[in-house]
Amino acid sequence: MSLERAPATLAVDSRCTHGEGVLWCDRRQSLLWIDIAERQLWQHTPASGSTRHWVLPDRPGCIGLFDDGTLLVALVSSLHRADLAAATDDALPLQWLADVDPHNAYTRSNDGRADRHGNFVFGTMNEHPARAADGRFYQYSSRHGLRTLPLPGIVIPNAISFSLDGRTLYWCDSVTPRIMACDYDPERASTANVRVFTTLANRAAEPDGSAVDAGGRVWNAQWRASQVSCYGADGALLQVQPVPVKNPTCVAFGGPDLRTLYVISSQLDHTPEALAASPHAGSLFSARQDHPGLPESRVHVA
Repeated sequence: MSLERAPATLAVDSRCTHGEGVLWCDRRQSLLWIDIAERQLWQHTPASGSTRHWVLPDRPGCIGLFDDGTLLVALVSSLHRADLAAATDDALPLQWLADVDPHNAYTRSNDGRADRHGNFVFGTMNEHPARAADGRFYQYSSRHGLRTLPLPGIVIPNAISFSLDGRTLYWCDSVTPRIMACDYDPERASTANVRVFTTLANRAAEPDGSAVDAGGRVWNAQWRASQVSCYGADGALLQVQPVPVKNPTCVAFGGPDLRTLYVISSQLDHTPEALAASPHAGSLFSARQDHPGLPESRVHVA
């Protein structure tokens, strides 16, 4: 029996230079994602078909939802709160929350998601050509501020997601074709028992953003592989969702029943000829699934 499903279809022709960090806001019934390269935050509401975006003061690495309805926006070296209710067509007000590794000129915020306990977990990546593992993982909370998670240094952190009970943290270093797991204590911001969760079948592919569905399955967008792979809690490959662009970057479950898998993508790592042959690279795609996802976890304001 084939594990491969019908390809995802175009949902929003956004053509982001480097689309990332997609999530579904159940309260707004809207998708949110970022274009890192163009310093943009995007919003799309499927029911109305409306799409809008705002320019940010610096490159974003990831976003999250606060439980009061505002957004957490991680810029290159700082975290901010954004209030979409106060946004205009031209501006999105930001409130500073914390600095992130401000003295390292080569690192920037990258992938992140809220955990199941009201905190936000994210990583920093190293943009220096030497690719040293200078990135770190952090937990942000309104109660404790920014705390470093005791995980190994990293080049490109991605795939950050959590098991159903919130006690297992999944993550990867995208320069290696495998996804890791560790025990996670959200109260103490501590980790233990670091282990390999799964190794990609396509060793030329790079694991990118992940989401966990209502059955505890891990869905991972895979750069350079034109696909999203679904893994069981034991790391076994269960399903492959083809995407008609080379570089899918992040996934989210959305729609009223949370059974639509949304996939954002990137135009990076294309020759001019390849980009001309793939004009929808950087856009948002969708595919209906048999099993639902979970509502996006939210960061506690207080």
